[in-house]
Amino acid sequence: MKGNKEETLPQAENIIAKKILTLRGKRVMLDRDLAVLYGVETKRLNESVKRNIMRFPEDFMFQLTEQEFENLRSQFATSKSGGRRYLPFAFTEQGIAMLSSVLNSERAVQVNIQIMRVFVKIREVMILNTELKFKFQKIDMKLIDHDKKFGIVFDAIKEIQKPPEKKKRKIGFERETD
Repeated sequence: MKGNKEETLPQAENIIAKKILTLRGKRVMLDRDLAVLYGVETKRLNESVKRNIMRFPEDFMFQLTEQEFENLRSQFATSKSGGRRYLPFAFTEQGIAMLSSVLNSERAVQVNIQIMRVFVKIREVMILNTELKFKFQKIDMKLIDHDKKFGIVFDAIKEIQKPPEKKKRKIGFERETD
């Protein structure tokens, strides 16, 4: 995060965006990824959180289950060797915002600002995608309606193009009856 702010900001935002996961229907970041961004050990980050646990209700932070952790491990193809003796913690956007006050460092504040900007951009993209999806659905419905109308027009043209049926004359005489 050194150098020209305009050069590093998009790169930093890209790094942050790649670390945002969806778990339990929420966008979250894992404790280890946040610790790297904040420049602290994961253990120290979690100790700070535990000292201030009242600031982190379940909608701000939760611990992954064994199954969630295994799914993540297989998704990112990481090995079981090394490291963790406990299941990681996942922080929602609100939990991440709370972290800056718990960690109380200049870097934590700056990192949080960037993380919040990324979350906002993700929301904007999702809204835009939803709007585009709705517009495409409207266009699709119009095309279906137009297809039906063209079908009716083509059927009418086919009827018009058919040669008129010639009346067949009956062979023989008709007999009159009294």
